[in-house]
Order: sequence, then C-alpha cells, then structure tokens
Amino acid sequence: MSLSLIIACAWVFASTIVAMLPMRLQFPPGVVLFGSAPFLILWLGYDYGWFIGVMAIAGFASMYRNPIRYYLRKWTGKEVSE
Repeated sequence: MSLSLIIACAWVFASTIVAMLPMRLQFPPGVVLFGSAPFLILWLGYDYGWFIGVMAIAGFASMYRNPIRYYLRKWTGKEVSE
C-alpha cells in the first residue's frame, strides 16, 4: 500500500468527521480539506492511473457539491443565496 492511498483514506475520514461538526465549526478544516484535494487527486492519478483519478474527482465532487456550486455561482456572477 502506497503513501498516497494511506493519505487519501485519512483525507476521507477527516472529511467525514468535519461533515459531522456543527456548521460554525466546519469552515476552517473544510477549507483546508477542500484546498488539499486537487493535489491528492493528482497524486492518486499519478500513482494508480487515470481511472482512479477520475473516480477520485467524482468522489470529491460528490462530497463537496454544495461548496462547488456556491463558488461556481459566485465566480460566474449569478445570484448567490447566503
């Protein structure tokens, strides 16, 4: 088992734990996890191939679908409900 897979598993568990926190406590660790995900996905794709990379992107998009929607709306100038 490679280091990238161990770190990816730790990332998934950390994201799950952060999701169980109250909303006011989710933001700081959530931003760190959100920002570290692309690097981890690229690392997994490099180690295990493009298919695992695509699966990691799908998992990331599934877990962080609401923040992704929010920032896409904000960056494209559409109405953002806060």
